[in-house]
Amino acid sequence: MFLIRQSKAEDVGTLLKLARMVYFINLPPDERLIAAKIQQSAACFKAAAELGDDTGSAEAAGRAREGIRGLAHHESDVFMFTIVETGSGGVVGTSQIRAHMGGPGNPNYSLKVFSREFRSSSLGIGTTHLVSRLHADESGPSELGGLVIQPSFRGHKERPGRFLSWVRFHFAGMRRALFADKMIAELAPAVTSDGDNLFWDSIGRKFIPVKYSEADRFCQLNRKFIDELYPKDDIYLTLLPLEVLNQVAQVGPETVPARRMLEKLGFQYRNFIDPFDGGPHVEAHTDRIFLVRDTRAGVLGEPLGGKVAPTHRAIVSVLHDDGEFRAVECELGFDKQGRPSVPREAMTLLQ
Repeated sequence: MFLIRQSKAEDVGTLLKLARMVYFINLPPDERLIAAKIQQSAACFKAAAELGDDTGSAEAAGRAREGIRGLAHHESDVFMFTIVETGSGGVVGTSQIRAHMGGPGNPNYSLKVFSREFRSSSLGIGTTHLVSRLHADESGPSELGGLVIQPSFRGHKERPGRFLSWVRFHFAGMRRALFADKMIAELAPAVTSDGDNLFWDSIGRKFIPVKYSEADRFCQLNRKFIDELYPKDDIYLTLLPLEVLNQVAQVGPETVPARRMLEKLGFQYRNFIDPFDGGPHVEAHTDRIFLVRDTRAGVLGEPLGGKVAPTHRAIVSVLHDDGEFRAVECELGFDKQGRPSVPREAMTLLQ
């Protein structure tokens, strides 16, 4: 069985090893940045716990917004999850979600990709070019990211990778007022073992003269340099070498399963790519994601067994008053009073 809880300080060493397996901007292979992000996450879980379950009311929504503003700074509303194999107690993966990525005065940057047509009446011929332009989004969408699981647990019969992905939407359903009406995911393209990227070397580095990994690290602190150095004019992608052009809006082999999973949940590519690596940005309306929409709050009844039989399989979680978040995927039934019942083992893990 697997338990998902909020990431803790003692996870830093393991998460650092995971970060070195797959290159992600929001899980940098930097011990200090991971430790700082876990500390931010702990404060966010605590603030979310103090809101209570009734986050659908206007009053609760106001408290939610104030709670987020009261955290350290505008980039601090991140929730990090750690998945544990309960038999060994070992940490085998992590994922995260930001309640808001940027906002007014602090845009999230991407490249809008579109076609531009040219035609010569004198020659009777025309051409079509693939073009991109820097786009600044100040709407503050929620953002998914940082999902990594140990290779030995991929393809596991209990599907811990799916659980680790889905728990983020489930948590958003638990505290809906904390999250935006739109969710985005910046999907990772192919990156070399040295942390280099062809798109960055062909475009981004021409304007921001640092390595790809360094530019990503700068983004963890401040994105203002993108607006200061990246051109605002159209960039003709058709001028790129074919091997680079073919990578635009494509994901790396490690990210293919994640993209398919998100697309099944309703995420779509809408012609926005990452200005650094050319990876696709996908998005969905938060309330149309069934994992958000179908999350419900309730009081657990007695453990399954006896007069209560299982009827569903579900993600069941608890956010304790001190900010301790715990979730399991297990059998679920309902007693005569309509209270949800789960196995005794699950109740123990949920504390």
